Amino acid sequence: MEYDIIIVGGGIVGLATALKIKEQQADLKLLILEKEPSLAHHQTGNNSGVIHSGLYYKPGSLKAINCREGYQKLIAFCDQHEIPYDLCGKIVVATSEEQVPLMHNLHERGIANGLEGMKILNAQELKEYEPNVAGVAGIFVPQTGIVDYKQVCLKYADIITETGGHIHLNEKVTDIKEKSGKCYVETDKHSYASKLLVNCAGLYSDKIAKMTQPEIDLKIIPFRGEYYKLSAEKTNMVKNLIYPVPDPNFPFLGVHFTRMMKGGVEAGPNAVLAFGRESYKKMQINLGELLETLTFKGFQVVASKFWKTGMGEMYRSFSKSAFTKALQALMPSIQEKDLVAGGAGIRAQACKKDGSLVDDFLIYETKHVVNVCNAPSPAATASLAIGETIAAKVLQKI
Repeated sequence: MEYDIIIVGGGIVGLATALKIKEQQADLKLLILEKEPSLAHHQTGNNSGVIHSGLYYKPGSLKAINCREGYQKLIAFCDQHEIPYDLCGKIVVATSEEQVPLMHNLHERGIANGLEGMKILNAQELKEYEPNVAGVAGIFVPQTGIVDYKQVCLKYADIITETGGHIHLNEKVTDIKEKSGKCYVETDKHSYASKLLVNCAGLYSDKIAKMTQPEIDLKIIPFRGEYYKLSAEKTNMVKNLIYPVPDPNFPFLGVHFTRMMKGGVEAGPNAVLAFGRESYKKMQINLGELLETLTFKGFQVVASKFWKTGMGEMYRSFSKSAFTKALQALMPSIQEKDLVAGGAGIRAQACKKDGSLVDDFLIYETKHVVNVCNAPSPAATASLAIGETIAAKVLQKI
C-alpha cells in the first residue's frame, strides 16, 4: 500500500501535523499509524489538560515561540469547533523568601515571551485569588487555562478523515527502511511505502528514529507523574490553578493543584523513574526497558546528579503522608484524608549520552524522514504551531 506521507503516532503532535499537511495539500495521500486501540492513548490522554501560557520557557526557544503561537491557534480552533475550555488563570506561589528572586525571574521571562496582564501579588493578595494558599508572594497569570485534549484530538482526527486521510489503530511499526527514494514501513499487520515519513511516536520516538538514523545520540527516559484528586467535599478549596515556583535545575514543575474540565481537582504530579515506557503503576516493570534505562550512560549521569531529588520523589510515590506534606507547602490546610487516588501519566524525557536532559523541541531529519524526538510540555498547547512547523518541513521535502 503506497502513500505520499505516513505519520507514526496518533498523539496530539502526530494528529496536528496531519491536520496541517491536509490543510495545505488536501490531495496528498496520508496515513497515521497508531499501535494503540485509541488515539491520544499515552502522554496526550494522561496529561492534566492545562493550556500553558508560555511563562516558563526561555525566550526565543522553540518551546516559547511555539507555545505562544500554538496558544492562539488552539483557542481559535476550540472556538471554531465549540470545544469547551476555560481561561481561568493561575497563580505561581513563592512559599519562602528564597524563592522570591526566582519568582521575579519568571515574571520577567513571561514579559519577554509576550504575556500581558500578569500581576505580582503580595501575601494578602494571594489570599484574594486563592484563600487557602500560603505564600509570601506570587504571580497571577491570566492566560493559563484548561481543556480536554482528548476531545481536541478527536476533532483533529475527524477533520483529517473528512479530508481523505487514513488512520489505522492497533498497528505497530516494526521496521522502517529508506531506499530507492522511498520509505518502506513494516508493521505487525501490513507493509507500506511512502514518499515521506514523520515520526511522532512519543515514548518510542527514539526507537523509531534509530530505524533510519542509528547514530542518534538520544534515549527516551520515562518519568511517571502520579496524581491524587481532592475529595468531592474539598474541591472548593481550589478555585483554579495553583503552582509552586519551579526548581530551575530540575525539568519538572513540582506538585500543583489543577482544576479539570471534567470536574474535580488534581493534586500532583510527582516525577519518578518509570520501570518501563508504559509502566503506569508503581510496580509495573518492563525488565528489558528498565535495563536499557539503567545501563544508558546518560541516565547514569542524571542519576548521579539528581539522586537526592529522585529519592525524594520516589519516597512521595510510596508515602501518601509525604505527598500530602509537599502539597501543604502550598496549602497548609490540606490533610491526608482529603486526597483520593488519581491517575498517572508518563513523560517521554529525551536524554543524551552526556547526561543532558533535552529541554526544547528536537527534530532530526533525513531526505525522506522527519523524526520528532522531543516534544515535551507545552506540546499539547503548542500542537497546531508544532504541526505547522513539521508540515512545512514535510511539504518542502515532498
